[in-house]
Amino acid sequence: MRVFVTGASGHIGSALVPELLSAGHEVVGLARSDAAARKLAAAGAGVRRGDLDDGDTLRAAASAADGVIHLAFRHELMQAGDVSRAAATDLDAINALAGVGKPFVGTSGTLLLAMVNPGEVGTEADVGTSGYRIDAENLVIGLAEGGLRSSVVRLPPVVHSERDRHGFVPNLIAIARRRGFAAYVGDGAQRWPAVHTLDAARLYRLALESAPGGSRLHGVADEGVTLRLIAETIARSLECPVRPLSPEDAADYFGFLAPLVQMDNPTSSVRTREAVGWRPEHPGLLADLDEGHYFDTTA
Repeated sequence: MRVFVTGASGHIGSALVPELLSAGHEVVGLARSDAAARKLAAAGAGVRRGDLDDGDTLRAAASAADGVIHLAFRHELMQAGDVSRAAATDLDAINALAGVGKPFVGTSGTLLLAMVNPGEVGTEADVGTSGYRIDAENLVIGLAEGGLRSSVVRLPPVVHSERDRHGFVPNLIAIARRRGFAAYVGDGAQRWPAVHTLDAARLYRLALESAPGGSRLHGVADEGVTLRLIAETIARSLECPVRPLSPEDAADYFGFLAPLVQMDNPTSSVRTREAVGWRPEHPGLLADLDEGHYFDTTA
């Protein structure tokens, strides 16, 4: 299968490209910079220059493929506070990529489940009606009604491995280093689902190859690791104290992560494992933290 991948040079994309190639697929990745193009070429993938704002390029690349995996997102817009534009760009890109009628795998997140059913273990059957990134997820799933074999992979807030350089875990470690202690909020019982990057990449491949149309899939290995355990593991590796914080003090310590670390997001992947035969094989979050690569300042 010839597969067109957006976000192919990013964190998960860098694991997905070799995953697809090793399974015998041909890969073409979207590259919006020379550095991204070189990275893709070095990995053995074809290169299509362009970005998410270029609907014609996306449509042409998807038309020339046998299937599409959409990983890219305008995170820089989100981080700058322009959430509406980031979401609109994603919707436009999905329409361009999926409009050509090829099997399509989109990306969403499990955090939306913390808002849909607070305090409950989220499942693949839980669905939001509308909202940030929910609209994109529902658009992809709705395409199956017209006969498109479309699916969505919901990723947990923590996708971890040596490839993770800018995610939540590196941010938590950087904050602990800067402040001199690791922290959690309240009793630290907030649960974060997690998955290893290589396991996430395998799920995307399985989704493209075999997920039934209209599937919501959960890329979750650890159903919920408590924030307290994460903080204690970070503190042990940094040889620093660990402290509880009140919700009022969380913003000062965690910054933009404060609202997220206070969410309880336990998530199941039982139905996903049954649907596509996915079995996580790589270390869980705490074991991965104990391997030490997150704390190697020479990396």
